[in-house]
Amino acid sequence: MSKVIELIRSEIEPIIIKQNDELVDIEYVKEKNQNYLRIYVDRDQPGGIDIDEIATLSELVSEKLDNIEPDPLPDPYVLELSSPGAERPIKTQRDWQQAKGQYIHVGLYQKIENNKMYEGTLIDFDEDQIELEIKVKTRKKIMTIPRSLIANIRFAIEF
Repeated sequence: MSKVIELIRSEIEPIIIKQNDELVDIEYVKEKNQNYLRIYVDRDQPGGIDIDEIATLSELVSEKLDNIEPDPLPDPYVLELSSPGAERPIKTQRDWQQAKGQYIHVGLYQKIENNKMYEGTLIDFDEDQIELEIKVKTRKKIMTIPRSLIANIRFAIEF
């Protein structure tokens, strides 16, 4: 994680926690000659976070970012606060606990059994590996995937 993102996280996370919300992720990216600071927030309640709470957080976070000295983001940027959505990334320990028994998507750095992507139910995990139940045609199979090979992992919607 970059030092800028770490600084921003340390400044805004207390504000988000005080609102009884959760900071899920921060991205600082350049797209089409425009910088974007994307902050993903959620709330542990049925239905997640609502648009009114996102608007409130946006104002609080924007004010905090404007008052950090020296400015960690001296170039113009667009601030976007949003919910991570149903297919949110699995990043925090809390995310991992919530993902257990859930349907997830796993992208790999290198192929395992000729595939770089798998979807299935997260059976178990530890710091070294995950166990994923996948469907192979009409049968179910448990795969063990080293966490060092996981490029990205997120909740998924099963169809």
